[in-house]
This record gives sequence, C-alpha cells and structure tokens, in this order.
Amino acid sequence: MDLFAFFGNLLWPIKWVIEAILVAFHEILTFFGMDADAGLTWVLSIVGLVLVVRAALIPVFVRQIKSQRRMMEVAPQLKKIQDKYKGKKDQFSREAMSRETMAMYKNAGTNPFSSCLPLLLQMPIFFGLFSVLRNAQLEGNAPGVGLLNAELSESFGTSSLFDIAPLHLAISTAEGNVAVIITAVIMVILMTGSQFITQLQIMSKNQSAEMKASPMYRQQRIMLYLLPLVFAFSGFTFPLGVMFYWLVSNFWTMGQQFLVIRNMPTPGSEAALAREARLAKRNQRKGIVEETPDAGTIVIEEPKNPQREQPVSKNRAKKKQGKKK
Repeated sequence: MDLFAFFGNLLWPIKWVIEAILVAFHEILTFFGMDADAGLTWVLSIVGLVLVVRAALIPVFVRQIKSQRRMMEVAPQLKKIQDKYKGKKDQFSREAMSRETMAMYKNAGTNPFSSCLPLLLQMPIFFGLFSVLRNAQLEGNAPGVGLLNAELSESFGTSSLFDIAPLHLAISTAEGNVAVIITAVIMVILMTGSQFITQLQIMSKNQSAEMKASPMYRQQRIMLYLLPLVFAFSGFTFPLGVMFYWLVSNFWTMGQQFLVIRNMPTPGSEAALAREARLAKRNQRKGIVEETPDAGTIVIEEPKNPQREQPVSKNRAKKKQGKKK
C-alpha cells in the first residue's frame, strides 16, 4: 500500500476540516474581489486556517502554561532526586530514580512533555494540509474529501505565488525553479528566527533562578540550537503551502509568548520583576495604595495644590492682631 495513501485515509476527518476552512476563506476572499486561482488568494486562505486552528488551541496553550509553572515549582524536588542518585548507575538505582520522578510529576499534576502538546496537536494539521496539496496537484481536477470540489482542487493544486512559485513544490521537487528555492530559503530563515526569538525570550526572561539551575534548562538550551536543523529539513522537503502554515503559526506563537511573558510571567523570573516595576510606577502615578512585604502598607498620595493666601490690608491685619490679644 502507498504510504501517502495510508496516511491520507488515516487523516480523512482532519483533511475534511482543513478543506472546509480553506474553502470558506477562499470564498470570502473571492467575494471581495480577489482572483480565485491566484496563489496569493490560497496563501491567505492558509493564513485563515492558521488563525482558526491556533484560536481553537488557546485552551490547550493555557493548560500548557499551568503545567510549565508546576514543572518550575517541582524543579528543586527534581534536583534533590537527581542528587540522591548521582553517580549510581546500577539498574536498581535507575529504576528507583525513575519511580520517584514519575511519582513527583503525578503528585504535581504535570509531566515533562506538556510543553510539546500544542505542537503535537498541530502535526496532523501539517500532514493533512500536505496530503490535500499533494492530492490536488497529483490528481489534477479530482475533488477532495470534503468541500474542495474538482474545480477548487485544480485551482489549489496549480496555484502559484505571483505566478512564479507553485505552492505544491518544495526545494526537493523544485527541479531548478529558482523562485521556489529562494522563497523556501527566505521562509526557513524567518521560521528559524521567529522560533529562536520565542525560545530565547522564554529562557532569558521567564525562568526562575531554580529553573535555570535545573537539567531541564540545559536541555532547553540544546533544543534552542537544534531547532534550526529541523526547519532546514522541513524547508527542503515540505511544499511552500505547508511552510506558509508553519511560518504564520510561528509568528502567532512568538506574539502569544510575548503577551504571556509580559502579563503573566513566571514568579521569580526577570519578567516578573520587570512587571512589578511597571505596576509600581503606574500605581505611583495614579496614587494607589500599595502593600510591600517589608514596610507594610504605604499610601501614595497625589501632591495637593496649596491654597493661595489672600492679601490682607494693614488695617485688617492690625484688627486681627488686636482680637488675638
């Protein structure tokens, strides 16, 4: 059995949803006057697919943040377990260390793979979109599994960005098409840069001192430099249509992480200290009561304009002095 056909059948429900979203955005864009067969129209439809998918994954992202916070809370306990079995390489010690670690994760209600959940949930979308593109290009005017009829399938499968870079081609299948190669290289650079910035802002600004001392932090640093290799591989093998999905998704992640780190930073991190400083400065301008752990309650009052004293004549001044006596 053809491997692509096998995965195509396996991803049938996902492909149906992908086609429905693509066709919906395609119809909206053509309604507003865009060319139905233009590559840009289909690229914007893919952008719409990203927005829908990432918006649907926001609850998963919230759960991911909570799980990451719990991971940071148990970082000191994890270090104690690792120190306890440090230097012990026998099978009994390794199994005991594994049991204690898993029990600690279970009690904390988290696991080390929670941060990968949004990406794992998106992988079927990647492969589903890849399958939709491949079928539309290989089978010509054959309809998709859902709302992508024969006419739309042919339009999608033969569309090109600015009429020079077919969306179904990758570097590996470009056959000397310079436009496809240059477009793919630019997208790989943007994908790598956005992912690097996203990961770097997490590691440099949103990690507590305990987390930076843990082995997990060292693993994150390794991943920071390994991810560009992943994007290089994807840029060589994935068609431009799928890469557009990945690129826009990376930009969404970068913006989403920026907002989270700014507004909901990890306690004890550099971002948390910066947020406290911003709030203190804002409260000082507004004259709001603040509570500090060292000095108790401090009332910050806005400066009051002193009332101007009215000038008094000499006769009235003498009369006032006489009354006081």
